[in-house]
Amino acid sequence: MDAQFTAVFQQVPEGYIAWVDELPGANTQRNTLEEARENLAEAVMLVLEANRMLAEEDLASADVIRELLLLTA
Repeated sequence: MDAQFTAVFQQVPEGYIAWVDELPGANTQRNTLEEARENLAEAVMLVLEANRMLAEEDLASADVIRELLLLTA
Protein backbone atom coordinates (compact mmCIF):
# COMPACT_ATOMS: atom_id res chain seq x y z
CA MET A 1 0.00 0.00 0.00
CA ASP A 2 1.34 3.43 -0.90
CA ALA A 3 0.27 6.06 1.57
CA GLN A 4 2.00 8.80 3.52
CA PHE A 5 1.57 9.51 7.19
CA THR A 6 3.27 11.95 9.52
CA ALA A 7 5.32 10.19 12.19
CA VAL A 8 6.17 12.35 15.21
CA PHE A 9 8.99 11.43 17.61
CA GLN A 10 9.53 13.15 20.92
CA GLN A 11 12.53 12.49 23.13
CA VAL A 12 11.63 12.01 26.78
CA PRO A 13 13.75 10.91 29.77
CA GLU A 14 12.69 7.28 29.20
CA GLY A 15 13.62 7.30 25.50
CA TYR A 16 11.22 8.26 22.70
CA ILE A 17 7.48 8.45 22.34
CA ALA A 18 6.05 8.33 18.85
CA TRP A 19 2.69 8.72 17.18
CA VAL A 20 1.08 9.28 13.79
CA ASP A 21 -0.76 12.58 13.39
CA GLU A 22 -3.34 11.20 10.97
CA LEU A 23 -4.09 7.93 12.75
CA PRO A 24 -5.33 8.12 16.36
CA GLY A 25 -4.28 5.08 18.33
CA ALA A 26 -1.05 4.50 16.43
CA ASN A 27 1.56 5.29 19.05
CA THR A 28 4.46 3.72 20.91
CA GLN A 29 7.22 4.34 23.41
CA ARG A 30 10.71 2.82 23.17
CA ASN A 31 14.24 3.33 24.44
CA THR A 32 15.81 4.34 21.12
CA LEU A 33 14.66 6.28 18.09
CA GLU A 34 15.21 3.25 15.83
CA GLU A 35 13.09 1.03 18.12
CA ALA A 36 10.38 3.70 18.16
CA ARG A 37 10.39 3.84 14.34
CA GLU A 38 10.06 0.06 14.06
CA ASN A 39 7.31 -0.16 16.66
CA LEU A 40 5.40 2.74 15.15
CA ALA A 41 5.26 1.04 11.76
CA GLU A 42 3.87 -2.08 13.47
CA ALA A 43 1.37 0.02 15.45
CA VAL A 44 0.06 1.58 12.22
CA MET A 45 -0.52 -1.82 10.66
CA LEU A 46 -2.25 -3.11 13.81
CA VAL A 47 -4.56 -0.08 14.03
CA LEU A 48 -5.52 -0.37 10.36
CA GLU A 49 -6.17 -4.09 10.74
CA ALA A 50 -8.27 -3.59 13.88
CA ASN A 51 -10.27 -0.79 12.25
CA ARG A 52 -10.92 -2.98 9.21
CA MET A 53 -12.16 -5.84 11.38
CA LEU A 54 -14.43 -3.55 13.41
CA ALA A 55 -15.90 -2.03 10.25
CA GLU A 56 -16.57 -5.46 8.77
CA GLU A 57 -18.31 -6.59 11.97
CA ASP A 58 -20.43 -3.41 12.16
CA LEU A 59 -21.63 -3.83 8.57
CA ALA A 60 -21.81 -7.62 8.46
CA SER A 61 -25.54 -7.67 7.68
CA ALA A 62 -25.64 -4.49 5.59
CA ASP A 63 -25.80 -4.34 1.82
CA VAL A 64 -22.57 -2.49 1.04
CA ILE A 65 -19.99 -2.37 -1.71
CA ARG A 66 -16.37 -2.83 -0.67
CA GLU A 67 -13.53 -2.08 -3.03
CA LEU A 68 -9.80 -1.43 -2.84
CA LEU A 69 -8.76 2.20 -2.46
CA LEU A 70 -5.14 2.71 -3.48
CA LEU A 71 -3.48 5.93 -2.41
CA THR A 72 -0.36 7.03 -4.22
CA ALA A 73 1.65 10.15 -3.71
